[in-house]
Amino acid sequence: MKLPGHDAIARQADEHLVTHRVKLPRKVVERPIRQVAKRLLLALAVLLATALIVYADHDGYNDNSDGSVDLLDAFYYATVTLSTTGYGDITPVSDGARLTNIFVITPLRVLFLIILVGTTLEVLTERTREEWRLNRWRSTLRDHTVVVGFGTKGRSAIRTVCATGLKKEQVVVVDPAAEVIDAATADGYAGVLGDATRSDVLKRAEVHRARQIIIATQRDDTAVLVTLTARQLNRGAKIVAAVREEENVPLLQQSGADAVITSAGAAGRLLGLSVLSPAAGMVMEDLIQQGSGLDMIERTVIKAEVGKTPRETEDLVVSVVRGHRVLGYDDPAVGTLQLTDRLITIVRASPGAQVASGVRPFRQG
Repeated sequence: MKLPGHDAIARQADEHLVTHRVKLPRKVVERPIRQVAKRLLLALAVLLATALIVYADHDGYNDNSDGSVDLLDAFYYATVTLSTTGYGDITPVSDGARLTNIFVITPLRVLFLIILVGTTLEVLTERTREEWRLNRWRSTLRDHTVVVGFGTKGRSAIRTVCATGLKKEQVVVVDPAAEVIDAATADGYAGVLGDATRSDVLKRAEVHRARQIIIATQRDDTAVLVTLTARQLNRGAKIVAAVREEENVPLLQQSGADAVITSAGAAGRLLGLSVLSPAAGMVMEDLIQQGSGLDMIERTVIKAEVGKTPRETEDLVVSVVRGHRVLGYDDPAVGTLQLTDRLITIVRASPGAQVASGVRPFRQG
């Protein structure tokens, strides 16, 4: 794979510079513009009602300029009265007009001020509340999962991980498209809008404190750059990346990825297996769909299993993880199970069941 030169990368970053920000999931009842529009219409309705009330009793008012109050004067009086300007050039002179001002115009003035001032206060309060939520989110976020790319691969990866018990509050999505981040926050995930190849964007996602990072970008060269940046910020996180071409797998591994999945190759192998054996293809597809049918999990060895062979355990053991090696169940090097081993087993999925401690979905690759 040919990667663009440093100059081209810098130029591309400048051209596609996106104002990045963090968006936390929240329930949006109504769009702010629609809320403001409704309040303005309500304020205009109050103004119109006040002007009509004044005009209906225009004989009870005196205009210093000509002595009479017409429709325009009524709107003028309503405007200066509701806005508390009060020039005094038009005044109520009859008892009925004064009573109307006391019991009708004054409450309308208060309502008018509440509508306009309340809108401003609500905007300021919302900003303060959102800033407080963001600061609290940053201070409490630890050992979370960062997902770069919220496309088909990214969504499937999140669903698989969350099916094992991971809370949505522990997932942060990074994507350069605003509509994608909106979709992520609508699903209950925190989102960071920006280019994940930039370290400042990943820092906003608190990558340096993440436990695992899933890279599911659309381009292989982007995946390489994101992996390099993420590994530089977090040396201990588990990084899993997806690429389209198998020839780019070594490059991702050299960049710091712990596991690399070839999406095109994996799909092709599954297609080939389904052609040779449709039943085997169905089983494999069932295994990679976490939470239903059969699941492949990785768990610790219990004390009762120490000293036994993989075939002697109650679960269907596929492989044994010993240190940094993954050994087949029939590998002579396995011998008997040790307490420090981990088993990769196939189990029947139990939807809604609590995930046991030490159990996690097996990540192929």
